[in-house]
Amino acid sequence: MEKQFSGQNQKKLGLSQFVQAIEASRTLAITTKVTELRRQGKTIIDLGAGEPDFPTPAPVCDAGIQAIRNGKTKYTHNAGILELREKIAAFVNKYGGQYQPEQILVSAGAKQSIFNALLAVCDPDDEVLVISPYWTSYPQQVKMARATPVFLQASERDHYKVTAEQLSKAITPKTKLLMFNSPSNPTGATYTKDELAAIADVVAQHDIYLLSDEIYMQLVYDGLEPVSMAMFPQIRSQLILVNGLSKSHAMTGWRVGYLAAELPIVKAAAKVQSHSTSNITSISQYAAVAAFELAETELQKMRTTFAERRDFVTQRLRSMPGVSLSLPQGAFYVYPNFSQYFGKKYQQKTLNAALDIADFLIDAAGVAVVPGEAFGSNENIRISYANSMENLAIAMDQIEVALKKLQ
Repeated sequence: MEKQFSGQNQKKLGLSQFVQAIEASRTLAITTKVTELRRQGKTIIDLGAGEPDFPTPAPVCDAGIQAIRNGKTKYTHNAGILELREKIAAFVNKYGGQYQPEQILVSAGAKQSIFNALLAVCDPDDEVLVISPYWTSYPQQVKMARATPVFLQASERDHYKVTAEQLSKAITPKTKLLMFNSPSNPTGATYTKDELAAIADVVAQHDIYLLSDEIYMQLVYDGLEPVSMAMFPQIRSQLILVNGLSKSHAMTGWRVGYLAAELPIVKAAAKVQSHSTSNITSISQYAAVAAFELAETELQKMRTTFAERRDFVTQRLRSMPGVSLSLPQGAFYVYPNFSQYFGKKYQQKTLNAALDIADFLIDAAGVAVVPGEAFGSNENIRISYANSMENLAIAMDQIEVALKKLQ
């Protein structure tokens, strides 16, 4: 017999206010849409995905396979196996850190590292400064930690970077933490060492945390060297450093991220993780040890290819009338402004926002991009050049042809 619910019971069975207050990932929504369109037989070039198109390096895969064969398939230490935490500490210390293995927490990707950190330090009355454009999950994770995101706008004119003066003016007594990301997703904006030093000096003058998301740290171009917030001793007690292997080592599916911080923060974040994933996959941890042992030449091959693709995509987009673009110096994204096309029509539909541009490009050009609304802007789209040069060339041709159809 079908169970009957009273009105009161139906109310109890509703969804939580918590989950209704957050948005689903728009970048993952694009991936889902591309999958569905391809299932329908349509040819779509996906320039929305935020992952390298290179295979995971063979030595890393071999280490994972060997771990399985050696029976390394059990629970590990909550914070990660010691060998991996030693490798991570050594890597971070190479860029100015002074961390011991017990100050490292290995998590299921940098995304979980950020979430663990926010839950460890934020309270409901706290505010978190989020530089906009931002990675789509930052404000949602802040809300999930019951804090309030406050946006600090960076402009295309300033290459999507905020100044130390802007930051200083934005900090209030309620500010608990600054979310910082260089190189940036979605803009590719990359701060110089001097610019980082100025930001660090402002943070040092206030009682706030700095969460530095350095997941794209090793993907920099134009002769730039990787730099880390770990190099500034004046903020060591305030710094929560987050990184991982997904982007630099083409290991997105292995889910290996980590945070480094003062011991009380690490212990608090580990407590959070102990009630969610416990530890990350044991096999991935042994593969990650091998990743840290890769020759620099292996990583340089990917960087060189990314730089060539960036130059090609940037040149093609800048040649299209009405498209403006700040040159990215890191990550593998460009963030062009398409607002000059607002007000134009395609098949009786008027384009008024980045969402409309993205829908138009997938329909008229067969190219999937991520609309800027996912990152705090309604004028831009994010294009990933983590794709083959052949696909990028076809995509740029098809975008150019599609734009000429607008009236």
